[in-house]
Amino acid sequence: MRYIFAFISALVTAFMLLTTTTVHADRLKDLTSIAGVRANQLVGYGLVVGLPGTGDGSSTLTLQSMQSLISQFGVTTGSALDLNGKNSAAVIVTAELPAFAKPGQRMDVTVSTVGQSKSLRGGTLLMTPLLGADGEAYAVAQGNLLVGGLGVEGADGSSLIVNVPTVGRIPGGGTVERLIETGFLETDNLILNLHQGDFSITNQVAEAINDVFGNGVAVALDSRSVKVRAPIQPDQKVSFISMLENIEIEPERQSARVVVNARTGTVVIGGDVRVTPAAVTHGSLTVRVSEDPQIVQQNAIAAADGAVVAAPGEAAEVADTEINVEQEQARAFMFDPGIELSEIVEAINAVGTSPADLVAILEALREAGSLRAELVVI
Repeated sequence: MRYIFAFISALVTAFMLLTTTTVHADRLKDLTSIAGVRANQLVGYGLVVGLPGTGDGSSTLTLQSMQSLISQFGVTTGSALDLNGKNSAAVIVTAELPAFAKPGQRMDVTVSTVGQSKSLRGGTLLMTPLLGADGEAYAVAQGNLLVGGLGVEGADGSSLIVNVPTVGRIPGGGTVERLIETGFLETDNLILNLHQGDFSITNQVAEAINDVFGNGVAVALDSRSVKVRAPIQPDQKVSFISMLENIEIEPERQSARVVVNARTGTVVIGGDVRVTPAAVTHGSLTVRVSEDPQIVQQNAIAAADGAVVAAPGEAAEVADTEINVEQEQARAFMFDPGIELSEIVEAINAVGTSPADLVAILEALREAGSLRAELVVI
């Protein structure tokens, strides 16, 4: 009983502190996740029927699947060749089973073709068991597909594809059939995992929790995890976590990073990126090679009795290659000590660089030791 009163008192204190936090602070629920509270991936193999002639056709995989399905209803066929799969498609069904999902609850599923089907538009997924990593069935999926893509093909072979018609979704098409056991309610401690590891932030999270619930409640374990002592009773634990998630802190500044997407050319520069004094020269070299073959008339030359006779010969093609080299004047700019992000972007944009040039400049600055940031290429 004494513990219950102490817990209620802590909740009241926490509420009073939470109502006085700053507007620009971040909540713990946005910075962390609770260890063990996670979704589980499910996958299954099934059949989509009712397609308007856009199915797998004579695919052996689809025909065998149709034969196996029909045999479950007491209908036998001589062979898979007796069936036609132009209106059916073999598919892979994927879903994410949320944490604490109970039997009977619904979830969305995604359906993707694995055969020759060109579109799933208008199809219906037949009952498909969804398996977990342990091979056990945890949900069942069935329903009409929603397909955002469109594919059209003409008689002459011309075609037009908009978005991806070979992938569809069934909102609420999956039904949970089995509960995944978790030790969340039995554990004495909670582990908060930061989305991005940082020693200063884990220490700040632990201090913020101790300020609300008392010293010794939270302990920073490393750069990513904070251990929090929690109540034993389930109802108290839920209330405790609801208060815990809404504690707000003002996180320390993140490590300086420059993130480059090599596939799209996107470059994201963090606000704390700095450059030490450096001079950068940027220019471009353009080489153009053009071919202009010429047709010339060749002559056959014959010599007899001291006389030289030239007779018209066959026409021949003679290569004529022209190479032009253009080099723009290199443009240089300086980076002063402690220059900030806005000045870096302004200086690089002033010389009209492309994303590839920007990446090259940043890599050169890093190799020169002038870039005070981590360069991450994804």
